[in-house]
Amino acid sequence: MHDLKWIRENPDAFDAGLARRGLDPRSAALIRLDGERRAAQTRLQELQASRNETSKQIGIIKKQGGDVSAIMDEIAKLKEDIPLLEAQEKSLSEEIDGILAAIPNLPGADVPDGPDEEHNVEIRRWGQPGAFDFQPLEHDAIGAKLGLMDFDGAAKLSGARFVVLKGKLARLERALAQFMLDVQTEQHGYTEVSPPTLVKDGALFGTGQLPKFGDDLFKTNTGHWLIPTAEVPLTNLVGDSIVDEAALPIRMTALTLCYRSEAGAAGKDTRGMIRQHQFWKVEMVSIAHPDQSEAEHQRMTACAETILQKLELPYRTIVLCTGDMGFSSQKTYDIEVWLPGQGRYREISSCSNCGDFQARRMKARFKGDKGNRFVHTLNGSGLAVGRTLVAVLENYQQADGSVRVPEALKPYMGGLEVIA
Repeated sequence: MHDLKWIRENPDAFDAGLARRGLDPRSAALIRLDGERRAAQTRLQELQASRNETSKQIGIIKKQGGDVSAIMDEIAKLKEDIPLLEAQEKSLSEEIDGILAAIPNLPGADVPDGPDEEHNVEIRRWGQPGAFDFQPLEHDAIGAKLGLMDFDGAAKLSGARFVVLKGKLARLERALAQFMLDVQTEQHGYTEVSPPTLVKDGALFGTGQLPKFGDDLFKTNTGHWLIPTAEVPLTNLVGDSIVDEAALPIRMTALTLCYRSEAGAAGKDTRGMIRQHQFWKVEMVSIAHPDQSEAEHQRMTACAETILQKLELPYRTIVLCTGDMGFSSQKTYDIEVWLPGQGRYREISSCSNCGDFQARRMKARFKGDKGNRFVHTLNGSGLAVGRTLVAVLENYQQADGSVRVPEALKPYMGGLEVIA
């Protein structure tokens, strides 16, 4: 959510930020509505004060034996006008809040401009794609040859964009999740959390999925929503609260199932495990001091990259351009892992600094020497478990159809070296 006071004081900067996102200017309309609301508030306060003062006069006049009929008529008129002004002020406030709730975060000054993913900027690479003396297969073909990845069985149960993993592949998925959690908690200092995966409207509003992106989510008939990412419950843990400055940064991680309708991805990645309705993900969330959030963003991205380095999976890190950023982000790094079966890099983690955008929506503040201020919130995948499984299968496949187990995962696989 944006600060309306800042918009009033910096209308050109606000509209310039929206223009970088490819959006039309909104400051003039917001300032006009805000002026009408402030005028209504002022007039309402004047009428309420007049009513109170006039009411005091009734007793005085009655004691003096005077006629109060004129004053009673005045009070009656005030009682008619005040509810009308209250309704007007409420309506204007709701209209302003509705507009602000649908406007995305402004991009950071160092975010590259561009309309789409073609304008993202690569900033580094790690590792070299391996050379194969055979034609590498995509992960779904590898899983089918192993007999341990069943899309037809999943479709019979749940429809498209689901999978059933069996035997050693199911264990490999579990091993990856445990390995990621251990690295993020034991080496990087994140506190493990096991949050609810069903949340109410307010939580999704706080992190920015609602009201604009409801079609991308699954909703139950009880009014709860299935989380699209653990960012939602973890970040909202500090909502409607004031934390002590000394407690910052607060770093949390969670392994949860995530659910996405993929409404905006019709026809994309319909095969395999790249884009599914249900998937496991290890999420990282940081609640940071405003002065620390940029450094925290770099740190979080490095924590995600560490997982790929330990698994010896080649990857590249890119900074998203203004046209490819998420709604709540002011700057995002995507990490893309090399998939030899597809012959290209694919996203496996997205690490975003949201500034105080989400904190304003959920009223998350910290108490410091200068009073209460909004925290900065950050989130990132550390990593998407299913996509990491895909990367292991494709990068560690062998000519006979078997898959080597990465060295870092062998302790989690009971010492198993090859899945065959």
